[in-house]
Amino acid sequence: MTKHSTNWIVTTLIALGSLLILFPLYMAVAIALKNPEEMAISVFSLPTGLHVENFANAIEATDFFTAFGNSFVITVCSVGFILLTNSLVSYAIARNMNNKFFKGLYFYFISAMFIPFQIIMLPIVKLTTNLHMNNMPGLIILYIVYGLAFNIFVYVGYIRTIPIELEEAATVDGASTYGTFWRIIFPLLAPINATIAILSCLSTWNDFMLPLIILGKPESYTLPLVQYVFQGQFSTDFNLAFASYLLALAPMVIVYLIAQKWIINGITQGAVK
Repeated sequence: MTKHSTNWIVTTLIALGSLLILFPLYMAVAIALKNPEEMAISVFSLPTGLHVENFANAIEATDFFTAFGNSFVITVCSVGFILLTNSLVSYAIARNMNNKFFKGLYFYFISAMFIPFQIIMLPIVKLTTNLHMNNMPGLIILYIVYGLAFNIFVYVGYIRTIPIELEEAATVDGASTYGTFWRIIFPLLAPINATIAILSCLSTWNDFMLPLIILGKPESYTLPLVQYVFQGQFSTDFNLAFASYLLALAPMVIVYLIAQKWIINGITQGAVK
């Protein structure tokens, strides 16, 4: 039997990295469960009592469930349309890469990943206002469009690993191009669809900047915007603020814990040409 020696350098780096991640989470939970008097004594100490009323007060102060509903609707609609549209566009590009037009279209979409959002922020505000799209439906459309660059990059790499013989056999059996995609190709995209769905869900749910510049009415605010408003109104009450942050964080933590293996598997398979 061979003995495996421990790489203490790597182990130490992993331990330090874990502490860097766990310490802010500990601080958030500890502060959310304290009262102002405990905060004044020590920020880093454990709470002497569980002040769960902070969460109820945070829910009332931020109109949490309205913002939660807005975030839920925007996220679900965006992710659903992203999977349906981005996969279809990627399929058309992947199966026509020998065509100069589609190859140029591919690199055109990929180039969008290198454009900072700040450069196009003001034109977006002007355009959405003129088109009366400064609302939740307009925000959903923007999420679908902004996801194209990265999603096409991942989808195309994955689709090109699928044998084209499957499509040729479907064509011989009389299937149309759309029929071939929805009946043959789209079911085979399940691993990469799961990856795109999870990453899009996380980015949409946690996004702050785009809803800030698009959504004009307080009743349509998403959770990140509510946190921003809450912090401005109650800047000295960190206990309620952190309780509110944990409430907004919890759904995505649950989603990620359940589906993290699909993220890794999908990314790995999508990278293989």
